Amino acid sequence: MLVRRAQDDDLAALADLGLASWQRGIGPHVPPSVREAVRRHNPFVAFLREQGGKVLMAEIDGTAAGLAAREADDAHLSDLWVAPRFEGRGVGSALLLAVEREVARAGFDAITLEVLTANTRAASFYRRRGYEVTWQGMRRDSILVIDLHKTAMRKGLACARCR
Repeated sequence: MLVRRAQDDDLAALADLGLASWQRGIGPHVPPSVREAVRRHNPFVAFLREQGGKVLMAEIDGTAAGLAAREADDAHLSDLWVAPRFEGRGVGSALLLAVEREVARAGFDAITLEVLTANTRAASFYRRRGYEVTWQGMRRDSILVIDLHKTAMRKGLACARCR
């Protein structure tokens, strides 16, 4: 597996990957009309165009397997998506570690993220990697334009300045 910065010619495959992963992890927890709107107007296309080379991607045998992003170059992981066919192969762990290292190198002493509370699989993934819940509640999703119950999580990063 290779983790690297996404390039322009990766974006279409990453948009498809993001949509497939979203449909598996989030889709079952939103109204059918929202699922259909996301499927028709894949929001990953615009997101990836906007983020460009800030997105990390994992590839296995030359195939896009996952993506991760910090939209604001801060200490917040905004996105981590693994292609369903590559789940269970360490893609999410490799991407998460790469983002944690970036955040630490940028001088932050902790990393934050939010997950859909109903996506217990994702929350468990982060808990197993040392993330702790800091908040739970309803939050408006600006892309889906609905309120979702979210769980905020945080992990301290040791020795941020020495990485």
